[in-house]
Amino acid sequence: MPVVQLPPEVLRIGHPAPVSVRDATGHLLLAKGVMVTSETQRQRLVSHTLYMDEIDSELLKRAIAGKLDSMLRQNTPLGKIASAQHDGVLTVPSAAKQSIDPAMAWGNLQMHGRVLLQDPAPADFFARLHKLQGEVIELVDADADLSLLILVQAATNDAHHYSVTHGLLAAVLCELAARQLPAFSEAWRTSLRHAALTMNISMTSLQDQLALQEESPSPQQRALIDSHGQRAVTCLRAAGVADEAWLHAVEHHHATASGPLSAQTPAMQMARLLQRADIFSARLSMRRARPALAASEAVKAAYLDEQGQADEAGKALIQATGIYPPGSYVRLASGELAVVLRHGPHAKAPKVASIVSKSGTPLGEPVLRDTRLRPHDVISGVAPHDVKVRLNMEKLLRLA
Repeated sequence: MPVVQLPPEVLRIGHPAPVSVRDATGHLLLAKGVMVTSETQRQRLVSHTLYMDEIDSELLKRAIAGKLDSMLRQNTPLGKIASAQHDGVLTVPSAAKQSIDPAMAWGNLQMHGRVLLQDPAPADFFARLHKLQGEVIELVDADADLSLLILVQAATNDAHHYSVTHGLLAAVLCELAARQLPAFSEAWRTSLRHAALTMNISMTSLQDQLALQEESPSPQQRALIDSHGQRAVTCLRAAGVADEAWLHAVEHHHATASGPLSAQTPAMQMARLLQRADIFSARLSMRRARPALAASEAVKAAYLDEQGQADEAGKALIQATGIYPPGSYVRLASGELAVVLRHGPHAKAPKVASIVSKSGTPLGEPVLRDTRLRPHDVISGVAPHDVKVRLNMEKLLRLA
């Protein structure tokens, strides 16, 4: 029986319900995570006195408190905080979705991003994309390690919908790396997130097709690949994008200059960081024609420039992700295989869960191991195709 009354302003159009919504008799009106799609639906729901279960009430309260604390720590003006409370922004933040079900939250963004990038309608493209990148940053702020865990696992284990997963992962990587670089202001980072999500917009369907085909690209496909940066800019301008830094980064993310970032224009600095994130994400992602690499190999590819020298943008990326990013696989000194859940106290001691025994037998349940102690210290990265286990993300998130 529901015991806590739910404020009707919690339900907002275009947002999943943060809790299961019930009427006074306990009848389920709207399941947690289901989208409120129209004002008619919302009005039909709020015509009832709404209730939620007590456990959902506590989760929501903690999420609201966390969002409020974040706004205070960021020195958000008190008037804006009060306005946020009044209009329901604090009532149903994306952080609440992350604290309740991060896998579902990222799954929703994958779905919305796929629809948006396959059909960039000029009328509302920018507004929808800006909303998408805003939700990305809120999920990253809520828990960056869980965000990487979910996206890296999605990229390494499923070639379907490659393009949108690649774009989301690249956007997260760019954001985390840019935070390591003092020159990257919030305005720069916003343009960079937009660029990461749209760098392949002119070949979204082709990229999905290439991920599933076993043969090398045909000459016609190669021509489209080679011209996709310039064609993406044309597509974005037609959709109303006027941010020149964003457009420049998209056009040049495959043709950047190595060397000190400070010697380059802001747009080329963005393009350079986008290029390193693109490489890192691609190396971690599986395709039918090319398996995903171990994280250590992806790290090397992103860290070294075209001359084999340490790259400043690549260094920022590795500082953000670590040499064993969440979601990647590692081998322990014991011989067990494990999946990385979070960063640890230092780079070589991440938080991990063993999933394969030293004899090569899958474990019935993932088991936490302390990588600071022998025999559980990490000795190497492992390529995803060498791990013959299908992971249960729900169980991993509980351990993380």
